[in-house]
Amino acid sequence: MVSVDQGRRACFAIVLFVSVGILFSPASGVPVAPPGTDLVVHVVLFAALSYTGVLAGMSRPAAVIVLLVYAAASEVLQSVPALNRSTSLADWLADAAGVGVGVAIGLMVRRRPCWWAPPR
Repeated sequence: MVSVDQGRRACFAIVLFVSVGILFSPASGVPVAPPGTDLVVHVVLFAALSYTGVLAGMSRPAAVIVLLVYAAASEVLQSVPALNRSTSLADWLADAAGVGVGVAIGLMVRRRPCWWAPPR
């Protein structure tokens, strides 16, 4: 049987794996979407990363720092010619907003006695 802690870490690992696929896919693999969709994806993705990171046991300050660095690194790496994507300050700001949203959600639900509430 999987322990609660293992399940929490698995959730974070899955979201991290998905983020790598989303952030580092070549431009040819990115679907065409309405304007603004990209920013929504960044906010939701980094909210999920920060929430599940804290759920998995990262401290809130560590999660914020690590994920902001990851967001910045992902923007720089997207400028690699092989990916044919662009670096965007707006994307990084959306990532930062998502980190804040994820941490805020974690703070709001932490008092609930359930597996998906981060530790106090």
